[in-house]
Amino acid sequence: MTDSIPEFDQLPLGAVKDRVRSLAAPALRELIEHEERHGNRLPVLEILRSRLAQLDAGAQPTGGDPTRAPGAAEHAHGSPVQEATAAESTTPLRHGMAEQTPQRGRP
Repeated sequence: MTDSIPEFDQLPLGAVKDRVRSLAAPALRELIEHEERHGNRLPVLEILRSRLAQLDAGAQPTGGDPTRAPGAAEHAHGSPVQEATAAESTTPLRHGMAEQTPQRGRP
């Protein structure tokens, strides 16, 4: 875990992108080093390096406090998804439904 963004390692990609906008360059460098040592997730590193380049080019951190954002596991209503109720991995997707669904308005 890092000091600048709690639960950083568990955040989805979109949340990482939103939270790093309020960080200054030193905090971003810390996150880049952390990510390289731990997860080494290429999409996350791309976001961090891109934001650092923006700051180096004159961009300013946005308002907000990344430590006060909801955690990765928090959700207003909790998640109704449980392993017992999850779809089986063999459940077919809805791709190819055009062949199974009759064409409406056509003879």
